[in-house]
Amino acid sequence: MNILIVVDMQKDFIDGSLGTKEAVTIVPDVVEKIRKFDGKVIATRDTHAENYLESAEGKHLPVVHCVKDTPGWQINGEVEEALRSKSEFMVIDKPTFGSVELGEYVKQLNDTAEPVEKITLVGLCTDICVISNALLLKAYLPEVPIEVDISCCAGVTPQSHEQAAEAMKMCQIEIV
Repeated sequence: MNILIVVDMQKDFIDGSLGTKEAVTIVPDVVEKIRKFDGKVIATRDTHAENYLESAEGKHLPVVHCVKDTPGWQINGEVEEALRSKSEFMVIDKPTFGSVELGEYVKQLNDTAEPVEKITLVGLCTDICVISNALLLKAYLPEVPIEVDISCCAGVTPQSHEQAAEAMKMCQIEIV
């Protein structure tokens, strides 16, 4: 079984409080990737409480974003439509950069009669949540090939995007 992980393709990261022109640019490529993908699709959704600024993350990144049930927390409409076109997809809300729930779920999938053959990640932000989840999945499933489709990712800055890609390569995550 092949798995596509669509990381945090939410309004706040695309054209909201933490949006970038690079994030806006990848939306059509992510939509196409989802529509053409043959396998299980899992989307993550960065999820914070109203007291975000009081959290450890909020103290380091004092920009309110992805507060549960707000417009910025929602998955981009085009991406959501592509996800709903798939027969097998799910959304995992995650309160931090890397999702332990995602790692445990994918490991459980791998322990079934149809093991995981490959995991592909796309989404936002390359240098925070994409890299965190790629490394976390590598730790859970060290023998499963993991790739990141870099054309379907954007970072906080173009420079940090490139740095994250290089760091993932060093950790045996294929950058395609």
